[in-house]
Amino acid sequence: MTLDILDAPQTLDPPTQDPAAGSAPLVCRLVTQHGAVWATNATLDTVLAQPGDQVLFFHGDPVRFPEVLDVAVVLPELQRVAARPFGIAVACRADEDALARRFASTRWPALVFLRDGQYVGVIAGMHDWTDYVAQVAQMLSQPTRRVPGVGIPLVAAGQNGPACH
Repeated sequence: MTLDILDAPQTLDPPTQDPAAGSAPLVCRLVTQHGAVWATNATLDTVLAQPGDQVLFFHGDPVRFPEVLDVAVVLPELQRVAARPFGIAVACRADEDALARRFASTRWPALVFLRDGQYVGVIAGMHDWTDYVAQVAQMLSQPTRRVPGVGIPLVAAGQNGPACH
């Protein structure tokens, strides 16, 4: 008896990758113990649809970027003492580079602040506690803005400013 390919079980859904794959246990703990969610290329729109302030954590490889582990431990504490509540999304390692490009984030670790799906700013690296608390407060009080370096700002015709000729 031969097995025809048509007799084999068929799956139409692509295999799903574990978003925690390649992430340090302290980073995974943000999701398992502190209410963070994984952000992937497929789930980013859901993260951006969340109302209010969100922090997207780009962590990278903790061997290459040892500060990642410090930020992973401090982030829930920053969330706890912040004047305004914010949610946490953790970039999945497989999609991290693509997600980082979308927000012009070039340094790891990085906390990208979003409000109602719009870009606010980024805090890169690890900082002293007092500085970190002040920087988070500043991010939570700033208005949203365009992601730096993404897109070309438009200038109305006839407006004074740099010209190409």
